[in-house]
Amino acid sequence: MAMPSDRAVPEPLGDPGDIETELLHHLELRTGKTWSADADVFGSGGLSSLFAMELVVHLEQTYGIAVRGADLQMDNFRTARSMAALVGRLRRPAVGGSGA
Repeated sequence: MAMPSDRAVPEPLGDPGDIETELLHHLELRTGKTWSADADVFGSGGLSSLFAMELVVHLEQTYGIAVRGADLQMDNFRTARSMAALVGRLRRPAVGGSGA
């Protein structure tokens, strides 16, 4: 299903506030509801596990991250704030990289 291209949201560069704003806009477009940054998007029971996977794909494509393994926990996707925190964590360079 194609989405309209009238998404006038600034490009999210990495500031947690910008990421939250973009995610709230995305959630509103996809659900037709307005959300607060700390609202549990799955707590209402209206969103499915398929929607959770759509969120994973959106985060990966929009922010150039890879969500894998332990990061695929529902708590990382419950709120726009938790998703923004996940993006921030995954975009940071690994401490003490392999150096090999």
